[in-house]
Amino acid sequence: MEKKKLLPTLFELYAAFFRTGLFTFGGGLAMMPMLQKELIEKKHWLTDEDLIDYYAIGQSTPGIIAVNVATFVGYRQAGILGGIIATLGIISPSIIIITILAGTINSISEYPKVQAALKGINVAVAALLTTVIIKFAKKTIKNVWNVLFMLLAFALIFFLKVSSFIIILAAIAIGCLNVVRLQKKAAKMEQAAPSEQEEQQ
Repeated sequence: MEKKKLLPTLFELYAAFFRTGLFTFGGGLAMMPMLQKELIEKKHWLTDEDLIDYYAIGQSTPGIIAVNVATFVGYRQAGILGGIIATLGIISPSIIIITILAGTINSISEYPKVQAALKGINVAVAALLTTVIIKFAKKTIKNVWNVLFMLLAFALIFFLKVSSFIIILAAIAIGCLNVVRLQKKAAKMEQAAPSEQEEQQ
């Protein structure tokens, strides 16, 4: 990328992720509605499917999901430097706010008004997460098998307390096996097609 185009892109990356980190409570999943508005509707850097893929990869890799997503998007837009700048943008608000509140957080949290405000924030975050779940479902659940797999994963995590890491590994394995199965099926259909044409001739 040319220097003339690189600097504005880096600035836009930092600003976009700084705003996201500044005005979002509840972590990576709760950031998804704002990321959709910022990255898809305003900037047109991604599609809905791209964002879901980045979230899936970010959830499957070590580290904080929001930071992982920022790094992926930054790298896509401006290479390694873009990934670094986008990552700095998403973490800067938290560093600033935590630095300011670190010395007073224990005393402030004891005030009834602060506790009430935190409870309100918790409710808002729960609503945001519900919205994210619905959006994820609309984009990813496309058939009965998807529904069954989702319910099975939920049951294993919620009721049997199976580690989400194991669920992710199992999902990766099942996805890979399914791709291999579909490729073999497509190859058989291609081989069968010439045979049918020969018979007709």
